Amino acid sequence: MTKRVGSELLGNINFAEVRALYKSMGFSQDELRGPVIGVANAWSEVVPGHYTLRRVAEFVKKGIYRAGGTAVEFGVIGACDAYASGHDGMKYILPSRELIAASVETMARAHLVDGLVLLGSCDKIIPGMLMGAARLDIPAVLAVGGPMIGGAEFDGRKSDSTSVTEAVGMLRTGRTDEEAFRRLEDTACPGCGSCSFYGTANSMAALAEAMGMSMPGGALIPAVYAERMRSSEAAGLAIVDLVKNGVSARRVMTYEALENAIVVMLGTGASTNCVMHLCAIASEAGLDPRKIFARIDWLSERVPLVAKVNPASEYDMEDFYRAGGVPQVMRELEKFLRTDALTATTRTVGENLKAAKNLYCVDRRVIKTAEDPFSRGKGLCLLRGNLAPDGAVAKPAAMAREMFRFTGPARVFDSEEEANEAILNGAVKAGDVVVVRYEGPRGGPGMREMFHAMKFLYGMGLAGKTALITDGRFSGTNSGCYVGHISPEAAAGGPLAALRDGDMITIDIENKSLSVALSDGEIASRMKDWRPPRREIPDGWLGIYAKLASSASDGAVMKI
Repeated sequence: MTKRVGSELLGNINFAEVRALYKSMGFSQDELRGPVIGVANAWSEVVPGHYTLRRVAEFVKKGIYRAGGTAVEFGVIGACDAYASGHDGMKYILPSRELIAASVETMARAHLVDGLVLLGSCDKIIPGMLMGAARLDIPAVLAVGGPMIGGAEFDGRKSDSTSVTEAVGMLRTGRTDEEAFRRLEDTACPGCGSCSFYGTANSMAALAEAMGMSMPGGALIPAVYAERMRSSEAAGLAIVDLVKNGVSARRVMTYEALENAIVVMLGTGASTNCVMHLCAIASEAGLDPRKIFARIDWLSERVPLVAKVNPASEYDMEDFYRAGGVPQVMRELEKFLRTDALTATTRTVGENLKAAKNLYCVDRRVIKTAEDPFSRGKGLCLLRGNLAPDGAVAKPAAMAREMFRFTGPARVFDSEEEANEAILNGAVKAGDVVVVRYEGPRGGPGMREMFHAMKFLYGMGLAGKTALITDGRFSGTNSGCYVGHISPEAAAGGPLAALRDGDMITIDIENKSLSVALSDGEIASRMKDWRPPRREIPDGWLGIYAKLASSASDGAVMKI
């Protein structure tokens, strides 16, 4: 494909009509001489993490104009995981990542922008935008809206949106009352922003900074801080500089950059969903996702866990930011980083770290040193075994150490809804391993999060007494003994499909194993006459994704 750019087109007499169309919207002749910068904005009134992006866009455009560029803003979809959780809407959340990548690609190619500033804050929007940028390979920068601040204290820590879901189980068991429940609902989210815990949204913002695709120190600035707007303006300045220097997205999103993101992911115990998203970004950048998967496995044994944030501790995103944020984490883990990797500042990681300043004092309750970490490895962990031949993902950082080895009888459910109902009705007992299958990329379809199941277990007082495994996903806010992304998924004939109630399952974090006490022969015998359950898949986008989705171990990207 010919890589013509907007400024080249606008200077060509044969495209005078395009200039005329821009002028119809008030653009001047002078504005049409500068590099044309697309501002892909996922603002909406249905996603709290994106509600501030109009204001962010103003400061981004201010930076673009200061640097001599011309900003052209357009909209991108962005769905909220929390709104979609617990019903069929969640089936659309992961597939929306592919739509976002395609829409960014489409607008940039159709309008031949010189560069892109990507405005998004939440779970699938950030990876979708980065995938689009990698696919396009034009200069690009990500600017996020920032996390919300924590709510009123509840259950021993500042509350957040998921505290309300935990309180549902507490209300059922008499651990809280109706008045306290309603008060929590009104005070858990005191303002907009991405959720105040270290879930997938804030994890991916941190990883984007670590890989050099956003401004240093900018990932975790709370949405309400003035620093958020200064960082947004810096992104606008940076994109014009990237265009002028010819630094495209793939010059930043290299193996070295993704390895830096892996180090921060492991060192902070980020969301398990990040594994899948990094593999997907690698695929779009022309890199081998299997190499990324293997590198995660290798580094998980070596990178110490230096930061613990909710759900792994009582501290929230504002605490994490004020403790030093991503730059401080990267300083502590510098010996594991590729410090010569190029970033969106046109400087290297090492140069950015030398220049980074913390406006607040380092808080060692939140960020420790590599010499005295929270643990010496396995912030996240890839498991294999006869239940996960192609791998699965666990999060030891959010797991009590006494649960690093858990053996129990299977309680098997063929959907999220069945599992949730059984948990709330008291059918799941202490010692059980809850199995939720046929929720993978194709089987779901859409690979839903088992967010509610884990929160209900917590509310019912079973979080430290049960485990949950699935070919679906988990929310970054979940804590406890859980394993997700089991590959191959049950709908593809993976061993998960052979399980029956009572089969003894063992999760072994130290030995990175997920297994069932069945011989290979018994598993094969059970699978001999197996057929996947029939699922009604609606016409339209979800049906397309179900036909083309790859395994979670390949990033759950669409493959034709």
